[in-house]
Amino acid sequence: MIKLSKMTDYAVVILAEMAAQEGNVQSASGLANHTKLPEPTVSKILKLLTKHDIIESKRGINGGYALVKSPTHINMAALITALDGPIALTACVEQSTECCERSQCCTMKGKWNPVNIAMQKALEDVSLAQMMGTN
Repeated sequence: MIKLSKMTDYAVVILAEMAAQEGNVQSASGLANHTKLPEPTVSKILKLLTKHDIIESKRGINGGYALVKSPTHINMAALITALDGPIALTACVEQSTECCERSQCCTMKGKWNPVNIAMQKALEDVSLAQMMGTN
């Protein structure tokens, strides 16, 4: 089963809340209250999203976090990569540093690349706005 982490799922919830208030700078505590997620979890996700330029942090008395792009320009591939790392269906796809113990004799080594590329493309084609049902 292919399954995203809870952190990625929570990130979509947080970003949807931010998008609903697009243009407003929002605090971690405010987002935690609105999403009913624990504030430490929200803070951790916000830091990761900031690091990957999906949101920006603003300092000062009226500081907080804001979207860098509109919800139509935030795709699920970028979001998943920010929270879970590169998208790879198996350990032996191109650009992976991992391999299983059978990699030397596996007849399928590298054959998953077209599937991985298709999954990456499909996730790139889904925006936050689509996830929110606004596009």
